[in-house]
Amino acid sequence: MTWITIRTTDTRWEAEWLQQMLAAHDIPARVVSRGIAAHFGCGIPAALQVRPQDRWTSLLLLSPIEENLEEPLEESLEEPLDKPSDYRRGPE
Repeated sequence: MTWITIRTTDTRWEAEWLQQMLAAHDIPARVVSRGIAAHFGCGIPAALQVRPQDRWTSLLLLSPIEENLEEPLEESLEEPLDKPSDYRRGPE
């Protein structure tokens, strides 16, 4: 069976955590050690591998979430509030 590396990490626990996220979506993955730790107490580098047919699904699941804002944040901060009732108040 062929495996491809989709992510490398500086610590093995991070690669195992990513492997668990893929396992939750029924995507087989494996963690491969990339060498030894540089010094005592340092994590062991690892690589996360998946089957070629699961490559793009895995990359999508592990990618950061893109926020879709209707208006840029800078514009909404520049617009002043019209009246005191626009200010959010706590419980009275």
